[in-house]
Amino acid sequence: MPLAYWCVLVAALLPIVWVSYAKFGVESDNHYPREDYEELPPKKRRAYAAHQNAYENFPFFAAAVIVALTMGAPVSTVNWLAVLYLLLRVAHGLLYIFDQSTARSSIYSLGLLVNIAIFVLPAFN
Repeated sequence: MPLAYWCVLVAALLPIVWVSYAKFGVESDNHYPREDYEELPPKKRRAYAAHQNAYENFPFFAAAVIVALTMGAPVSTVNWLAVLYLLLRVAHGLLYIFDQSTARSSIYSLGLLVNIAIFVLPAFN
């Protein structure tokens, strides 16, 4: 199985990492877990926002990898780009948590460009 597919799995699980950090050590009502968001300290609220952003960006990444690999893009290139995308998404989440908004936006843009590159790669093969 190509490394890029494993990257899809990691990207699918990444939001759970961010929300786990957001909720760790914070009293929460599990009957209404989303209503606790306003009560989180700022750093934890940003982690929750990183969690949401990771979920929002996951479908495009998963689709891009599947499209690229099923349409005959070079597997090694898709693998490399998928790993790069994951590293950018981890950096994005950390920059979100540590309130580095300008750097976070730049990393987000790079991740989006990498994702677009994965998707269109078969057109240039």
